[in-house]
Amino acid sequence: MLTAAAGLIGAPSLPRPARAQATPVLAAGNAGHYRFQLGDIAATVLSDGIIGGPPQVYAGDAPEQELAEVLRRAFLPGDVMTLNLNVLLVEIGGRRILLEAGAGQTMGPNGGRLFDNLRAIGLSADDIDLIVISHTHPDHVGNLRAADGSRAFARATVMVPAADWAFFVTQDPDLSYMPVPEEFRRRFAANIRQSVEPWRNRVELYEPGQEIVPGLTTLPAAGHTPGMANFLVQSGNEQLLLTADLAYHPVVNINRNWRPGPDRDQDAAARSRRRI
Repeated sequence: MLTAAAGLIGAPSLPRPARAQATPVLAAGNAGHYRFQLGDIAATVLSDGIIGGPPQVYAGDAPEQELAEVLRRAFLPGDVMTLNLNVLLVEIGGRRILLEAGAGQTMGPNGGRLFDNLRAIGLSADDIDLIVISHTHPDHVGNLRAADGSRAFARATVMVPAADWAFFVTQDPDLSYMPVPEEFRRRFAANIRQSVEPWRNRVELYEPGQEIVPGLTTLPAAGHTPGMANFLVQSGNEQLLLTADLAYHPVVNINRNWRPGPDRDQDAAARSRRRI
């Protein structure tokens, strides 16, 4: 995440992309959408594209040689870790709910496919009733702002964790914990504010642990950001847990206990990973 572009490309009022280092060229072959049923809930994974960066970003305390060996044994490249930008659409009680909004172009040229993939399943942004954000990093809120500065989802209600809104939006956030140049941090923060600007007077704040609608509950998962939430979707005897950025990749954050560099409070994030 921290090596990708942090400016909304093509929007002249926004910062130009900032790069901590050269953005790797990533394959663009992940599926656009995947439908499945969770009890009585119709669900669809929608791809917004992919991002990635050096594995060391996602396993900040890993010994170099050990990390290289773990990646080799998992048949993963040693120079770049590719991550999928996925959004989950759930249909609950006659409402279409997006869990996350995706990155758009805020994190580099390999994102921004959400609207095409909505069209591929016969929907548009105007068909979305509710968007629940796990945390306000650009790859989770980038699509909220249309290119002309308006709300990209004209009919939707947007819900954001209260602690994240306070930290990233209502004040100048201290991003000194990010292992990237100051210029990148500045653009990262500006990108968040500008992505959510069209919703500033319309956003609904929530506390993790709150039930959003019957069948969709948020779980506290602070650490990566001050207010990050996870999502538990359940219908009948079936459950689905969406872990957001609790862990970037199971090989480096679950199978091994390595800590991601982008976690603001690494001890709290580690406790959330263990608990959840």
